[in-house]
Amino acid sequence: MHNFAAMTSSLPSSAPSTAPAPRYVRVLSIAGSDSGGGAGIQADLKTFAALGCYGMTAITAITAQNTQGVRAIHGVPPEILRAQIDAVVEDIGVDAVKIGMLHSPDVVRVVADAIRRYRLPHVVLDPVMVATSGDRLSTQETVQVLVRELFPLAAVVTPNLDEAALLLGRPLAGLDDLDAAAQALLQLGAPAALLKGGHLPGDEVVDVLAEPGGRCTRLSSQRIATHNGHGTGCTLSSAIAAQLAQGLPLAQAVAQARAYILGAIAAGAGVHTGQGHGPLNHGYAPVAQRIVSA
Repeated sequence: MHNFAAMTSSLPSSAPSTAPAPRYVRVLSIAGSDSGGGAGIQADLKTFAALGCYGMTAITAITAQNTQGVRAIHGVPPEILRAQIDAVVEDIGVDAVKIGMLHSPDVVRVVADAIRRYRLPHVVLDPVMVATSGDRLSTQETVQVLVRELFPLAAVVTPNLDEAALLLGRPLAGLDDLDAAAQALLQLGAPAALLKGGHLPGDEVVDVLAEPGGRCTRLSSQRIATHNGHGTGCTLSSAIAAQLAQGLPLAQAVAQARAYILGAIAAGAGVHTGQGHGPLNHGYAPVAQRIVSA
C-alpha cells in the first residue's frame, strides 16, 4: 500500500509565485439571528451564497422566532460584537458590509467604530427599527445614534416606509411622498438612500433611489401575490452589498438586487413553510462562487 502522505510530502516545492493569491469576494453581515431561517443573519448568508459571495457574520442579537413571530430577543454584549468583527476583519478581510438590527446605542457605536478603524468599504445600512407587526424594535436614543454615527459611513441606507417615517418624524401616505422623503433621508447624512415602497397598497411596488446631486430614480415592479414575504428587507440589503462587493456601481447594484429578490419571491410564492409568513426561495438560481485576485 502506498503512503500517500509520504508521496505528497516528498514532491519538490514549487518556486514562490509573484501572482496575487486567489480569494473569494467577501461580505460581512452585522445583524440579528433569526432561528426560523427566513430573515436576519440566516437570510443574509443564503443571499451571499446565491450571488457568488463568501458570507461572514457578526451577530448583534439572538432571537427565538419562526414564521408566526418573534418570541424572545437576547442582545449580544457590545464587547462580544466587537470581538466578532475584529476576528473576521483581521484574518479574512471584507469587501462589503450589510448592517441589520442594532438594538442599543452602545452596539451602534461599536459598529461605527469598527467601520472607521478598518475603513470598511461599501456599507449597506438596513435600519431595522419596526417589526412586521408594527412594533418598534429600537428606542428613540438608538435611532438618534444610528443616524448620527452610521448614516455618514454608509454607501446607502435602505429603510422601508415605516422606518423612513420614524426617521423623518412624519407619516408617508402615498407614492407622491416617496421622492421628497428619499431626498430628506440624504439630508440626515446618508450619501444615498433606497426608500422601499412595498408597504403601500396597489398592484405595483415602487422604490425610490436617491443619489447625491438630487437625482431620484423610481424602480417599479408588479406586486407578487404571496404569503412568503418574511425577510425581504434583509435579503434586498444583502443582495445590494453582494453586488457592491463585486464592483457594481450603486444604481446597477440596486437594480440587480431587486431583480434577484423578485425572482426569489416568485420562486417561493407557492411553497409552504411553517404556519405563518414563510421565507423567500433564496437559492432559486445560484451562481458560482466568485474568485478574484487578492
